[in-house]
Amino acid sequence: MRIRVIATGGTIDKVYFDAASAYEVGEPQVGPVFRESNVTFDFVVESVLQKDSLAMTDDDRALIRTRVEASPENLILITHGTDTMTATAAKLEGLKDKVIVFTGSMQPARFRNSDAVFNLGCAVGALQSLSPGIYIAMNGVVAPAHTVKKNRAQSRFEPKA
Repeated sequence: MRIRVIATGGTIDKVYFDAASAYEVGEPQVGPVFRESNVTFDFVVESVLQKDSLAMTDDDRALIRTRVEASPENLILITHGTDTMTATAAKLEGLKDKVIVFTGSMQPARFRNSDAVFNLGCAVGALQSLSPGIYIAMNGVVAPAHTVKKNRAQSRFEPKA
């Protein structure tokens, strides 16, 4: 099994800069997480963007789609900011023969109390068991991307009403 990770930024990749007292998107953290977790599958990490998802444009989403289409792998994990994850997922509709799972985190992966490792593990399990389509794996739930929304007040994804 070989997974292509398309890293786009978001909280999962944020780092704290003391001088600025702010968070900024840094290098993809999924590779270090996978290595520390001693995974037994092959993976390649492709850093496509390093943006907060609120700063993403339609051009950015078109670039993500192009990179997914060009991927030789059929199992695609996209790390993405949670605020516009569903908007990007919608731009991938119509892609065939690929299992695409979006995930991210509410806390940076470098934080001890981050949900990143849990969400990445859930996403990898989903990639191995789902049929082709576009999904979101967050907060212990895997669902077709078009059926969920982010509940900002509760810091989680849940079914659309």
